Amino acid sequence: MINVNIICVGKLKEKYLKDACAEYIKRLTAFCKLNTIEISPVLLSDNPSKAEIENALKSEGLKILEKIPNNSMVYAMCIEGKQRTSAKLSEEISKIAIDGVSNITFIIGGSFGLSDEVKNRSNQKLSMSDMTFPHQLARVMLLEQIYRAFQISSGGKYHK
Repeated sequence: MINVNIICVGKLKEKYLKDACAEYIKRLTAFCKLNTIEISPVLLSDNPSKAEIENALKSEGLKILEKIPNNSMVYAMCIEGKQRTSAKLSEEISKIAIDGVSNITFIIGGSFGLSDEVKNRSNQKLSMSDMTFPHQLARVMLLEQIYRAFQISSGGKYHK
């Protein structure tokens, strides 16, 4: 069974987001071993300077890089990433498993994104949309798409 890791900056705060994530995590147990790793965000001032933001991203990035399993296919969730259809993501996940890679890691940054070091470590950069979403909602959306990808590859009826 393939391991899917989701490394996130920050914890979920809202109950409805926690509940949605819990539902998809439960559904995913049939397809993969899912591991969610939360990294504490660097606290910034109310109006942070560009230097403060860059330092925070680097600090968070170091914590993220430490948590990536060896031999993992890494997807950085970032605005400059490439968008995929659900079917294409399903194909990619299936190919990764067929190629013998046992770990897939998705990385969701904080509200200011991801450091260049994390983006450079990634094998793929993935964007969910040209629209902007709260990074906490991104976790729910990503879990749903991972579940949808497994449903597509198994011939399930979820994807219509």
